[in-house]
Amino acid sequence: MTIRPIIIHPDPRLKTRAVEIGAPDDEIRALAADMLETMYDAPGIGLAAPQVGVMKRLMVMDCIKEEGAEPRPMALLDPVVEWSSDELSTYEEGCLSIPEQYADVERPAEVEVSWTDLDGARRHERFGGLWAVCVQHEIDHLDGKLFIDYLKPMRRQMITRKMQKLKREKARA
Repeated sequence: MTIRPIIIHPDPRLKTRAVEIGAPDDEIRALAADMLETMYDAPGIGLAAPQVGVMKRLMVMDCIKEEGAEPRPMALLDPVVEWSSDELSTYEEGCLSIPEQYADVERPAEVEVSWTDLDGARRHERFGGLWAVCVQHEIDHLDGKLFIDYLKPMRRQMITRKMQKLKREKARA
């Protein structure tokens, strides 16, 4: 397994819709393993393939945060939101591609998602709480949408300028 570099906003790949995978192969399974390793190392609770420069509809997540609790790593290929609740919830979101920036985002409180797993089986699950926030955030990445796209233009521009400055500083280092 390899820890992959995470793309920092702004980058055109983060604003591009990723392509469907279909049936998983060894390359996709290796990518999923690398992405989980990268996500845990960051540390984060979710990561989408475009964030590591791969324009495929693959996301990983593990929202178990309690000390000593058994992790629940998940890899979702071609995930689709099949249903979302009318009830909304607001959560302070962050993003590994937009480090150290956080903002409240309102999303459906619950969603039902279908996807293909790494064995090629179709799966379906209802997510609530942090899991619902995470799965929607990562599916947005697969569609070329960032959490800052939900913010007012002024706030979004301010965060984008901070990321441009961060990228310039990293390039000099």
